[in-house]
Amino acid sequence: MISEPARPGAMRYVLFDVDGTLIDAVDNQHLVWRTWAERYGLDPVEVYRVALRTRPMETFAQVAPDQDPRECLAALHELEDEDVRSGTYTAFDGASELLSALEPGTWALVTSNYEHRVRGRFGRTGLPVPKVVVDAAAVAEGKPSPVPYLQAAAQLGAQPENCLVIEDAPSGVQSGLRAGMTVWGVNAPTAVDGVHRHFGSLREAVRDILAFASGPRPYRPEGAVTVE
Repeated sequence: MISEPARPGAMRYVLFDVDGTLIDAVDNQHLVWRTWAERYGLDPVEVYRVALRTRPMETFAQVAPDQDPRECLAALHELEDEDVRSGTYTAFDGASELLSALEPGTWALVTSNYEHRVRGRFGRTGLPVPKVVVDAAAVAEGKPSPVPYLQAAAQLGAQPENCLVIEDAPSGVQSGLRAGMTVWGVNAPTAVDGVHRHFGSLREAVRDILAFASGPRPYRPEGAVTVE
């Protein structure tokens, strides 16, 4: 059984990924990357496949090595900003209840996106925004580096072993694990490699996340899959 690093009796903190964890943005990401690929005469399916596992500048290097990466990034940012203004967004079931129940100063957002887009999406879905948001502009190294989650913990005044990371993607899971934190996976049919516990949906995890955040002793969830 994989052990969780949280110390009994210590104050607990919860660090959330955003896209795919709290906000359902898959259709939006598909549309943005498809529009971007078509603008450059590229195969949208291949571009999106690469984009899922690399940061934008790395994506451009692979799928459009003959293009100016700065122009590629500017075009992508333009499309993403427009999508925030006009796209349709949905918060995952349980997200509003969960975030509203957490004590201020005990949770943060750690995203590979930019804070202004997160705020735009949260405003449109009615989700509260915490004091600490670590975005792509805040760190030199993104996920799967541990830097984003370590920076969020530092801003909260938390020790890594007292932090719970909620993620849906392999790169984010690895980021949390490398930071020495407890990592639970949500919104995936099967467990991402490395997670301490897996929940098929965010809704299924709400009770256990709140128990982790408020309980002074290690909490054993009911109905969750403990990964061995």
